[in-house]
Amino acid sequence: MNLQDYRGVWVFIEQKNGVIAPVSLELLGAGRKLADKRGVPLAGILIGDGVRPLAADVIAYGADTVYLYDDPIFHHYRTESFMRAVIEACQKHKPEIFLFGATSTGKDLASAVATDLVTGLTADTTQLDVDAETGLLEASRPAFGGNIMATILCKKDRPQMATVRPKVMKRLAPDPKRKGEIVEEAVSVREEDLRTKVLEIVRDTTQRVRIDEADVIVAGGKGLGGPDGFELIHRLAATLGASVGASRDAVEAGWIEHHHQVGQTGVTVTPKIYFAIGISGAIQHLVGMQNSGLIIAINKDPAAPIFGSCHYGIVGDAFVIVPLLIEAFQKALQSEVPQYG
Repeated sequence: MNLQDYRGVWVFIEQKNGVIAPVSLELLGAGRKLADKRGVPLAGILIGDGVRPLAADVIAYGADTVYLYDDPIFHHYRTESFMRAVIEACQKHKPEIFLFGATSTGKDLASAVATDLVTGLTADTTQLDVDAETGLLEASRPAFGGNIMATILCKKDRPQMATVRPKVMKRLAPDPKRKGEIVEEAVSVREEDLRTKVLEIVRDTTQRVRIDEADVIVAGGKGLGGPDGFELIHRLAATLGASVGASRDAVEAGWIEHHHQVGQTGVTVTPKIYFAIGISGAIQHLVGMQNSGLIIAINKDPAAPIFGSCHYGIVGDAFVIVPLLIEAFQKALQSEVPQYG
């Protein structure tokens, strides 16, 4: 393999029902920085059925080129059909860096593509950089249970691939006047060649909180002592109209369901306000909430690492402090309600 044959940064543009996934727009922002540092073009690869109108948005958010696969065979996501399109595009155009969102689709597709191309893939990346001279992608992620940050290099194979967690990169402001090239690629995959068929789509109607979309999150940790302690968290969240989050320790102890977990093995969140109550502040948790607008920590251990990452910290017993906060917030909210009669 001649590494000099590979050039450019690519982003897989994930879309569903004609709407681009937010993480893909975030990756276009990150990819733009990498491409500019290397002095190479940024491209998006867009696959779907009737998705050509989205190509203009991909360019507006930073891409120089959009490689477009638009065909009914891509109406539903299937690993095999999307993988074949991506592999063909990589073999034809030879990108040096290829980024995917760390979503269920992105993880599935990236792992299949990396296996077939026999190249390296860094999963759940939270930081990206590139060596301007060598072109080596520096993909960093928490390791050893979140106790260290590991930077992973792929020195011998191309493209260098990574899946990147949603909410950790910043999208650029769209520029509708940006000019770019749309390259319509031929579709070689045929329906009769595919081993999987989509017979029916069953929507999950379970009511689950989407903490990654919340403006205010009240999160609890092992310092609450047990599932009963989370009643305080739920009460404060209900008072503020907030979502409930949790640390990994609290989830693994069975005090609350996994979809509330914030951190490396949970969800990355960027709320306007984040309450960390009884949470020590291990790096595994911090990587999932450190970009919150305002972080308020409550912990009875003055040496807890969380106090090094918060904007406001309260040292004390959560079982004393949180009820006082609830009372204060309730009074403040009631004073804002117009009185009639």
